[in-house]
Amino acid sequence: MSLVRDDIYEYSLDAHHDEAAGKALRKKIYWVLALLSVVTMVEVGLGFKFGRVVELKETLKWVFILLTLFKAGYIVMVFMHLGDEKKNLRAIILVPYFVLVGYLIFICLDEAIYSSEHRAGIETSFKELNAKTPAPAHDEHGGGEHGEGGESHEGHH
Repeated sequence: MSLVRDDIYEYSLDAHHDEAAGKALRKKIYWVLALLSVVTMVEVGLGFKFGRVVELKETLKWVFILLTLFKAGYIVMVFMHLGDEKKNLRAIILVPYFVLVGYLIFICLDEAIYSSEHRAGIETSFKELNAKTPAPAHDEHGGGEHGEGGESHEGHH
């Protein structure tokens, strides 16, 4: 009795790759590995060298964002085979990605700057507003917050 199944199709047997095609594919994979490793090493190096320089903080942040977007786009182009598609299809897929991710990053950075610059002013406004707000009304027993002996009435209703 044979255990061979005819309903499973083995795609790798239909590829018909010769040794030259295999070498070219391995060369491409090593190139991607080298390029992404170099970009990552540049990011890490920039972080170590300039990470504590306050004057370069904003510039460094944008450099990291651009390098990360480059790596993400390159990974999509190579490993998801988008690089093999027509130029218009690549644009249809990648342009919205970069626009939306760029917009998300802009919003995050803009709101972070807004909250750090204006936080003291906002807190001062809240303190002024609270100072103008009248004191809370007395509770239903007419004795204020605390009854006789200073005991709280919470939970005794």
